[in-house]
Amino acid sequence: QVRLAESGGGLVEPGGSLRLSCEASGNIAGHYFMGWYRQDPGKRRELVATITTFGTTNYANSVKGRFTISKDNAKSTIYLRMNSLKPEDTALYYCNYDPRTWNPGAPVTWGQGTQVTVSA
Repeated sequence: QVRLAESGGGLVEPGGSLRLSCEASGNIAGHYFMGWYRQDPGKRRELVATITTFGTTNYANSVKGRFTISKDNAKSTIYLRMNSLKPEDTALYYCNYDPRTWNPGAPVTWGQGTQVTVSA
């Protein structure tokens, strides 16, 4: 079983920055995707950014050039640096751990979510 601990959300003005962190612990696989998804009430959860243990990244078009995902494999931790934040970035941000590409039968883990609010 893998557990995810998220931190770093909060209230920020438009144009501001935040950094989210997510640390994985427990029975962590050798290779996996970790990433961030977000969800507004009444909307579907959407991908924000993912990164593999090899460092391959993927971003939603809406955040490209503003958000940067990075990792520290030794700490099993990922970070999401969010710059030039907009009100439409307001959402509950969830950390995700997904090893299925390398182990199809393995479970996916979600964090509890951390709120990001962008408002003046």
